Amino acid sequence: MNSRCVSRLIWWLAAICCLSGPAAALPAQGANEPELIRERIEQLREGNELVVGGEAIASVIVLPALYEQNEYRRIWTNDDSIEQLLHALRNIEQDCLDARDYHLQALEKLRTPDDGRVTDPVRQAELDLLLTDSLVRLGYHLLFGKVDPVALDADWNMKHQINRLDDVLAYQSAITNGTLGSLIDGMRPAHPFYGNLKKTLARYRELADSGGWPEVPAGKTLKEGMSDPRLEVLGERLHITGDMPDPVVESMEYDQYLIEAVKRFQSRHGLDVDGITGPGTLRALNVPVQDRIDQLCVNLERARWVLHKVEEEALIVDIAGFNVMYQRNGEPVWNSRVQVGKPYRKTPVFKSKIRYLVMNPTWTVPPTILVEDILPAVKMNPGYLKEKNIRVLTHEGGVIDESDIDWSRYSGLDFPYLLRQDPGPSNAVGRIKFMFPNDHLVYLHDTPNKSLFDRSERAFSSGCIRVERPYSLAELLLDNSEKWSREAIVREIETAETRTVFLPQPVTVMLLYWTADIDDEGRVVFKKDIYDRDPPILAGLRSEFSFRRDAIFRQE
Repeated sequence: MNSRCVSRLIWWLAAICCLSGPAAALPAQGANEPELIRERIEQLREGNELVVGGEAIASVIVLPALYEQNEYRRIWTNDDSIEQLLHALRNIEQDCLDARDYHLQALEKLRTPDDGRVTDPVRQAELDLLLTDSLVRLGYHLLFGKVDPVALDADWNMKHQINRLDDVLAYQSAITNGTLGSLIDGMRPAHPFYGNLKKTLARYRELADSGGWPEVPAGKTLKEGMSDPRLEVLGERLHITGDMPDPVVESMEYDQYLIEAVKRFQSRHGLDVDGITGPGTLRALNVPVQDRIDQLCVNLERARWVLHKVEEEALIVDIAGFNVMYQRNGEPVWNSRVQVGKPYRKTPVFKSKIRYLVMNPTWTVPPTILVEDILPAVKMNPGYLKEKNIRVLTHEGGVIDESDIDWSRYSGLDFPYLLRQDPGPSNAVGRIKFMFPNDHLVYLHDTPNKSLFDRSERAFSSGCIRVERPYSLAELLLDNSEKWSREAIVREIETAETRTVFLPQPVTVMLLYWTADIDDEGRVVFKKDIYDRDPPILAGLRSEFSFRRDAIFRQE
């Protein structure tokens, strides 16, 4: 299905909301079909709850509009379309969605009465309405996700809205023509990540059905040359997830064959790739298969939030993976290790556009760091500011002698001055920073703390993203080999003069959080949930059906 069709489908399926109120009585049998449907639609429009087959009808805009357009006749007259919808619902667990949210049990009961025929006009009308509401609910979740990201993060800014309703009503033809299966397939994110994650989920569910993997017993750290009766279990565990081709450990010695298998496992779990089975590796080995399945489900939901439309050119920060990737024409052209915020200073998830970069930047201490870090440090060490090359300034730019300040008077945001660090190699943001508007005061930048990039877990900053290879990123973003080659960038930085350089065109930057991924070799990669952001999403996926509070239908 082409992108235009999917866009129109979004307009249709998103214009929905929940109603509550007393359930109205159903009309008696004997009325003609359009009259039966019209009376039920009027119940919705009057604000009454409509219950069909024990299930509440939730779509109060799209569903009435569709039936009004069809002169209140039944829409689901093509049996193939009904079977295509039921097939999709029976297999929706493959997307980590719950068929109960889409009336599956009630639909199958109405679809297959005791006598095997649906001839009762009341039953036919109810089945038709329930099928339509099911499709609306299903499309809503596939297109927008079941869990509302705004409810989890009030600063979420990657939400999208629907333009208008009129154009989407033409999608009744997909039901009439029996092409509903293709329509539903087109609701899912087309990004390869989504499909690959679904395949991995299916494989891990097969592992779970087969009993999962054995737990490797606790014990001393396993290193090269050691003998240990646990090696047989370790080999079996590594084989089950494909890290060791042959499960048989021929000798009770921790040999190179086992070491390489452990390294493969470590590289897929964000661990130090040293081939040593220590406490961290042992914990990762013994994570139950169901926990990994849950992790995959959570990230499928995240994909539904953000992967329906990703710009062809974008800088994408993988917060939990401590990595940043730059893509052009949808293909990765550059990547770098990064450092992100500490667990108590989480790097936020949001989207913006890089508009310019600053060479030899100054650093004005943000309020949180001032209160929590700098003021306590100055009180303990009066020479701290000089050591860090930080000046005290008025808000008008005047310089204040720090020795004239009674630092004991200030403990928080009552501090009346600015603290600014001059440019230089020791500057907290390094020699270059990449600027994009946001309320979090977060950006990408260089750092003097280069050694920290060698750590497997790199949550060290106060929220900003420290980039290991900032000069090469600047060269790509400026995209002018004659004026801004790598050598020219280095020369400009060596002047020690602060300079702002605008990009030829703003470049989208997305700060995202994935705890499961697929690497270039097609292997699943599991990452530590450093900010504990997975549990609320998992709870939302397991909750009862509901629509979001925020309007997603744009008012014209």
